[in-house]
Amino acid sequence: MSNPIRAGFLRGIVMRAPGITATTDFYTELWGLNVAKTADGITYLRGTGPEPFIYGLKDGDSYGIEYVHFGMDNRADMDALYAHVTAKGAPALGQPADFDHPIGGYGFEILDPDNRRLRFTTELEANAEDDKFAYPRKVSHVVLNTPDMDALEAWYQEVLGFRTSDYSADMMVFMRCNRDHHSIALVRAQYPSVNHVAFEMPDLDSFMRGIGRMKQKGQVPSWGPGRHGPGNNPFAYFVSPSGYVIEFTSELQQIDEATHEAQVWSRTDPDSMDRWMTAGPPTPAQRAVMAGRPDAGFPHLKKG
Repeated sequence: MSNPIRAGFLRGIVMRAPGITATTDFYTELWGLNVAKTADGITYLRGTGPEPFIYGLKDGDSYGIEYVHFGMDNRADMDALYAHVTAKGAPALGQPADFDHPIGGYGFEILDPDNRRLRFTTELEANAEDDKFAYPRKVSHVVLNTPDMDALEAWYQEVLGFRTSDYSADMMVFMRCNRDHHSIALVRAQYPSVNHVAFEMPDLDSFMRGIGRMKQKGQVPSWGPGRHGPGNNPFAYFVSPSGYVIEFTSELQQIDEATHEAQVWSRTDPDSMDRWMTAGPPTPAQRAVMAGRPDAGFPHLKKG
């Protein structure tokens, strides 16, 4: 039996907001990222892992996701994925080609059903890895709000080969493309938007020290620290200067494909939401900021 065609792995995300590049110092001096490249109206930030960048800041006249960035191992896999997703009817913004921008790479872009742009690349120049204590090494996962969670879950399964790892009652689904418990999670919501982006620390001590570094610089978590049930990962959420929710995490559950079975986690049992019982439920203000601003995405099929 041939291997199924699947998205390979999550590389990161580029966020858009008015004047967002002016907030670069927050990410370099507090959050722990470094500038990888800059261009007109955009800053690419890298972590301590191999990805050339994991978080992008793009100036724009609206708030939202510029694109979610995934990787494939090689051109053959990239071309196979393109053939698969287009056969499934996903709207593509061009055929696989070399990207003409500071990060480069070979790949293509599609839109998901919420008009969210997804970019797939290979042949990027990797950084030397250096798991610096208490500094983020990669984007662990991206959580997306959607008005049709069930249909979007099915789309990510059928078009991109994601597998469902767990559910949080009927309000949230955690989906994986590799052994990480979730690279994408979907939240049932009134409109499409970004819920939050999580950054992985090398270990639990780094996770706690990162929180300490933020507190020393006057930034306290808006929720956490605690430990989630689904994924079993510790969490501490903060709000960025542009109003986006960002998270420190580590130790995300690694899935055994042969034995794992998705389960439904309660949203009313306190220790299902927060296994340490340290964070409590999110406040109404936290829920409001995680609802995000409505993101129209890319309704016109034009490469940006």
